Amino acid sequence: MVAGSSFGQRLREFRQSAGMTIEDLSEASWVSGRAISDMERGHSRAPQERTLAALADAMKLGDEDRAGLVEFARSERSKSRVGRPRVGELPRGVSDFVGRAPELELLRSHALAASVGGPTPVAVVHGQPGLGKTAFAVRVAEQLREVFPDGQFYLDLRGTDPVPMPVGEALRRLLRALDVNPRRIADDEQERASQLRAILRERRCLLVLDNAADEGQVRPLLPGLGVGIVVVTSRRLLGGLEGVLRIGLAPLTSEESAVLLRAVVGEASARAAAQEVDAVARLCGHLPLALRIAGTRLASRPGWTMGHLAERLSDADRRLANLSVGDLGVAAAFALSYTQLSNPAKAMFRRLAHVPGVDFAAPIAAVLAQVDLFDAEDQLDELVDLGLLQPAGFDRYRFHDLIRLFAADRLRGEEPAEARAGTERRMVDWLLETAIVAGRWFAPGFGAPPDDWQGLVSMATPEEAHSWLQVEADNWLAALQSAAATDQHQRVVDVAEATHWYADRMIHWAHWSEVYRLSRVAAGRLPDRRQEITHIDHYAWAVSTCERRHEESVALAMEAYRLAGELGDTKEQANALHYAARAWRMGGNIEKAMKVYYRGLDLADAASNHDGYVQIRVGLGQTFVERGRFDEALNEFRGVLREVDARPVAPAPAQLARMTARMAMARCLADAKRWPEALDEATRALPLATEYGPRFTGRVHLTLGRAHSALGATDKARDHLTRAVKLLEDGGEERGSEKIRFTSGYAAPPPCTMTLCEVEIPLRAWHRGIALHAHVGGHCALHRARTISLAKAELAALDA
Repeated sequence: MVAGSSFGQRLREFRQSAGMTIEDLSEASWVSGRAISDMERGHSRAPQERTLAALADAMKLGDEDRAGLVEFARSERSKSRVGRPRVGELPRGVSDFVGRAPELELLRSHALAASVGGPTPVAVVHGQPGLGKTAFAVRVAEQLREVFPDGQFYLDLRGTDPVPMPVGEALRRLLRALDVNPRRIADDEQERASQLRAILRERRCLLVLDNAADEGQVRPLLPGLGVGIVVVTSRRLLGGLEGVLRIGLAPLTSEESAVLLRAVVGEASARAAAQEVDAVARLCGHLPLALRIAGTRLASRPGWTMGHLAERLSDADRRLANLSVGDLGVAAAFALSYTQLSNPAKAMFRRLAHVPGVDFAAPIAAVLAQVDLFDAEDQLDELVDLGLLQPAGFDRYRFHDLIRLFAADRLRGEEPAEARAGTERRMVDWLLETAIVAGRWFAPGFGAPPDDWQGLVSMATPEEAHSWLQVEADNWLAALQSAAATDQHQRVVDVAEATHWYADRMIHWAHWSEVYRLSRVAAGRLPDRRQEITHIDHYAWAVSTCERRHEESVALAMEAYRLAGELGDTKEQANALHYAARAWRMGGNIEKAMKVYYRGLDLADAASNHDGYVQIRVGLGQTFVERGRFDEALNEFRGVLREVDARPVAPAPAQLARMTARMAMARCLADAKRWPEALDEATRALPLATEYGPRFTGRVHLTLGRAHSALGATDKARDHLTRAVKLLEDGGEERGSEKIRFTSGYAAPPPCTMTLCEVEIPLRAWHRGIALHAHVGGHCALHRARTISLAKAELAALDA
């Protein structure tokens, strides 16, 4: 080191030795070029520890050079008497502190619970970088100043430094702050810890141990008995510490973010529209550090508006660069946690940026990192422990939006394009292969996975297959879109075909039309014309069922009918007419639907299309219901049950036909007030409906409740109706219910002209003087609203 040189001169020497321009160092370290230039020219003080670590990493300094630069910076900060407060001084609190009211009250109650002779309360405040953990701890200290008259002491443990503060040094500093003569401080670390505990036992002090590295660093610093309190902040959970209160901080709410942003910006924010403020807050991920940096940038640029700031932040590739000011940066804060990861965890962290969905489970992580499931879980735990991942339920994980961007940046910076492409292909292939295996549990002619299938997720039962398809829906859909974009036409068709029968169990998923749009296009680019016909039909189903575009659905189905006619394929003609009739019926053209159903029945029978035959008869029965011809509908559904037993129908279509017919018959009988028969049919339908999830089961419980109520079994009725409401709400049936209007009287409402989704039996609510009339758009919303509202109305009638 050159004698007499300044920190800025030394930093410039290291940068130039590394062959880097200021711009190179800024890009590699996520420290702004302006801040680096100011440091080198001596226009700003030496940087804080985390910024210094980011610069040293970017220049790839060796241990000796790094230590020298660190010591030089500390010396310079000491001379200027700025920087980290010494032990015994709390950092300056923020005047615009926002939110955290429940957490503050919880910690205050914990502090006031300290009792003479009892253990000293300890609280660990943890969370990802940028959440304001230090500001929170200081806020607590300010609020509790009078409760702890013997002093408030602060110590930065430098847990994110390359070398955190040694325990012995931390003990020495605390003892000195407590006025222990340096000559009386023990040399042995354990003896120092005993000295600290003895002193704190007698004093009512508040101790803030900020930025802790791990349990081993904190444990010797904790008092035993006493009436003080210790607040520890850490990016880690510090799960090894026993008997402590853990307070995990989350991002601010939208409202809190807006308040903080306006407070930082000051008067200039008065001109900003609420939607502009909300947009900036959302792009900052509601992270206090990001909000403060964004607000400071706007406040220091008079020519900018909140709209300009939102526009700059909307560029995902530049968002982290724009969230940097002076020696503060969101990316730099994340980088300090990233550098603490093991190399395998670093690789996993980077590659998780490939995950397209909001959340994911360990198997996807294992595929991306090319490790076994146990190693993947260990590495995910490491990421969670450092706040770089957030748990999202029992076994799932998610990124904070800004941390996802940081992971993507590290991926681009540390792995070549060819490797990135290979990793993504591996994930896409695994997702699509698993979707095919899971979907085929419900497809005719398949079922359980083949014996030689080696997957990372269990597919031993249909329930496990259903669960995987549901929770990973966003991820396998994105993989399907990726396969379509890269012309993997047969793979796209295979996934769509495998999940076709499963779609009946997740019919309210918004993306089936996208799945079958992709498969229709892919099938049209393959030589097999029958495959193309099938996927035109699938798309017709999705367009009508999920998007209520019935005319377009009819046009698609008739296109499939013409193509099948050109090939002389009667079976596919029957299937196409089934979809056309269904769309006509759902669109209200009952007469046309009935004629086409009969024509489809004849074709299906002639072609020995047994699966299609029973489905068409189900649709025909539903058409009779639309006309209010309940006796004919009952006869048709009884015919469905006979044909299912008489014909070689595949298991999946047979199960669906039985369930639909039984549920429909029970509802028809209930609407006809043939209560004993309705009760019998609903009892038969219940175990069948259970296989298809809460929406179906809830409707059967509704029919059972109505029947028991009419027959005077009030307790049984209440039990079934209560179950119905819970199941229907859990199954997502309540959307649109705010538009329901109840009318009272003794005139039954007119028959519904729209078919109800899935089971497709019209709801005519007429019971004990309560008539239910729905005014909602779209028959799917109509069904959801009417069903759950009827269940609640029946419950209300019981209690009236």
